[in-house]
Amino acid sequence: MWPDPEKTDLRKEIKGLSETKKRTFLVSERKMRTHQVFPLPLLLVIASVASENASTSRGCGLDLLPQYVSLCDLDAIWGIVVEAVAGAGALITLLLMLILLVRLPFIKDKERKRPVCLHFLFLLGTLGLFGLTFAFIIQMDETICSIRRFLWGVLFALCFSCLLSQAWRVRRLVRQGTSPASWQLVSLALCLMLVQVIIATEWLVLTVLRDTKPACAYEPMDFVMALIYDMVLLAITLAQSLFTLCGKFKRWKVNGAFILLTTFLSVLIWVVWMTMYLFGNSLLKQGDAWSDPTLAITLAASGWVFVIFHAIPEIHYTLLPPLQENPPNYFDTSQPRMRETAFEEEMHLPRAYMENKAFSMDEHNAALRSAVGFSNGSLEQRSSSLGKKPSSLGSRPSAPFRSNVYQPTEMAVVLNGGTIPTAPPSHTGRHHW
Repeated sequence: MWPDPEKTDLRKEIKGLSETKKRTFLVSERKMRTHQVFPLPLLLVIASVASENASTSRGCGLDLLPQYVSLCDLDAIWGIVVEAVAGAGALITLLLMLILLVRLPFIKDKERKRPVCLHFLFLLGTLGLFGLTFAFIIQMDETICSIRRFLWGVLFALCFSCLLSQAWRVRRLVRQGTSPASWQLVSLALCLMLVQVIIATEWLVLTVLRDTKPACAYEPMDFVMALIYDMVLLAITLAQSLFTLCGKFKRWKVNGAFILLTTFLSVLIWVVWMTMYLFGNSLLKQGDAWSDPTLAITLAASGWVFVIFHAIPEIHYTLLPPLQENPPNYFDTSQPRMRETAFEEEMHLPRAYMENKAFSMDEHNAALRSAVGFSNGSLEQRSSSLGKKPSSLGSRPSAPFRSNVYQPTEMAVVLNGGTIPTAPPSHTGRHHW
């Protein structure tokens, strides 16, 4: 039995339709799979960013190392505040160094020019204190801990040594009026600082290299004990600054008062930070959490005390114009009148005493005559009282006194062309005309 051709064509169409549907279904399924797979990488990126944001502190960037998080962490605001204060202090210190360097050729007073090198050395130590503040804000590692342990004592020793040299200089100025040479002041400050350099180096070598201990493994008491030499320098400077207020040259006592104030405030700061560092943090149950903030605040506060109470006043007095020791007072009538022009030397005029010599001779004779007349007059009175005749010798006329003699002044001689003028008709006494 032959197959029907119409049915055969229908079956083929059904098979073709089914294959097309199958292909369409497969394509649609593949598209759905690709749409499901495509968001996976995006979701992974978003998840990774979210995890990084969760691990990164608020206010810091994504690529910032965890070691420097305290510089920008808004949750721990103390780092940002101390960082801003230390940065402003460093800028002010650099500005003072620039001003002193630019105005150096205009300083004429040798007593004010001698400590300029010492001022630069002190400003350099103060700038180091502000820079060391950042080492106590970031997190610790072996390098940072070594820098902390070495530079803390050395920088403070440099500043205290400069203050001690300044106190020695001001004491000499107050008592004797002269200061030591510039090289003596700088040499004293550097020699005193080298002692603390040796102490800090020995401490690091003995604990880190010999005992192979980590640089960050030290007790607070060990850190304070390594700074005993700095405390000795501070105490000597305080005692020396007291003697700067005793002396006969009073204009230098202001410098001594500022040195005393700077040293006294430094003593207060050191007492506070050592008490807090050794005992306060443990009593408040903060432990190491407040150790770095305590030391960072101490560095910034000490730097600003050095800048405000010592560096700025010293540079101000250094740049002032020199004062005259005994300026002439032209309105003081108690002083003898100084002749500004030598009339006799320039115009070759006759001297005043030669002019007045003839007048003085006439006055002397007139005085003798008046004296004789006075004695004769007294004799006449005595004789009349005794009943005797008066003598005829006592009837001489009296001569004019000195106030009626005309004496030309030097200005009158100059105005008359160098010749001695005669008395005017209206002259009745000694009047300058």
